[in-house]
Amino acid sequence: MDSTVISTSLPALALDMNVDPISLKLALTSYLVSLAVFIPISGWMADRFGSLTIFRSAICVFMLGSILCGVSSTLPQFVAARFLQGIGGAMMVPVGRLVILRSVEKVNLVKALSYLTIPALFGPVLGPPLGGFITTYFHWRWIFFINIPISILGLYLATRFIPDLKAEQVAPLDLKGFLLSALGCSLLMMGLATAGRHLVSGEVALTCVLAGLVFLAAYVWHARRASAPLIDLALLKIPTLRAGVFGGSFYRVGIGAIPFLLPLMLQLGFGYTPFHSGMLTCASAAGAMFMKTIAARFLRRYGFRRVLLVNGALGVLGLWAIATFTPQTPYLLMVVILLIGGCFRSLQFTSLNAISYADVDKLRLSQATSMASVAQQLSIGMGVVLAGFALQMSNEIQGHATLVAQDFWPAFLVVGAVAACALLMLRQLPHDAGAEMAGRDDNRPA
Repeated sequence: MDSTVISTSLPALALDMNVDPISLKLALTSYLVSLAVFIPISGWMADRFGSLTIFRSAICVFMLGSILCGVSSTLPQFVAARFLQGIGGAMMVPVGRLVILRSVEKVNLVKALSYLTIPALFGPVLGPPLGGFITTYFHWRWIFFINIPISILGLYLATRFIPDLKAEQVAPLDLKGFLLSALGCSLLMMGLATAGRHLVSGEVALTCVLAGLVFLAAYVWHARRASAPLIDLALLKIPTLRAGVFGGSFYRVGIGAIPFLLPLMLQLGFGYTPFHSGMLTCASAAGAMFMKTIAARFLRRYGFRRVLLVNGALGVLGLWAIATFTPQTPYLLMVVILLIGGCFRSLQFTSLNAISYADVDKLRLSQATSMASVAQQLSIGMGVVLAGFALQMSNEIQGHATLVAQDFWPAFLVVGAVAACALLMLRQLPHDAGAEMAGRDDNRPA
């Protein structure tokens, strides 16, 4: 809920902090970069110190970050607080997913992952309208203060229900790999996110990008030689994991732009209130929640490859359909398009998440989970960066002094084109990819 509740409040935040709305992409990307940086080390920490210990510590860190977000008065303060929130969020990742992956047979994994994510989808449903309601009728700061009672409840529930599981043998922490990957991811994303709106000079932004690429290249060199790397790149030799990571990354770049672009378009372009914008935005999440309940049936009947290709294409069309929205588009029609688009995107993400682990043995699940999670967060963050850049270019090319409705459709077309590139990678999957996980006969014609 925290990652979506802020989206409808971006214009109010920008006004209160006296910054350009596009500049707030930095607040979104800082949270996602923090997740990408700390997810790999959090898996090691859960194995080393216990799942319950790490989960409760994560909630405390997240609650502290929420309080600091609520009292922030400048963009740098807010970005730093969101980064701290992301550390807490990253530390929660390995507990739920790893327990599921290690305890469920592959034939039941799709259904189990759906059970795991259906409750989490209430967040995207409740987040946008809740954020819009609070921003419209109270103040945006209360968006973060409501995390305090939720976190306290989370501490109680974690203590009661989550076992303090530890791994019997834990390899030493790859500290060098952690530092290289952390510096690479953070510098690259921050350099891209700060470019173009004079948050820092162009030279500084370019230096961050180049330095980030150098650190990431150094990590690749290190990982190929380390005995126990933080993220084992050799796992990419597994075709299904490779397709899930790379194909999923391109797809998420396009879809990750929606929470950034859509609320800005509805409020700044169409003149909607934050509350009405949030009510419309949550239609996608409602469609996603419904699809999670029947995703396993689609995969069992049609197989992973066909679902990923056909449904992926429909999801891209749904993204491009948003580009056709105008202030005159009927509200009900927008709800229907977003609802159906949410169904397509949900089925695609469920399939991508599952196929990534189809051929990974249980001994390497922790590494595979870290790799897939890092790629997921970086690609969503890259989607926000790309959307902000495309929106800025559209605004400047069309010569508008401020953001208007006509500035948004090119941005949706650009991110949709990136998402479509995922289909080229998913075509490389064999016809029987993930047959055991989908509950299909390997010999059945695709």
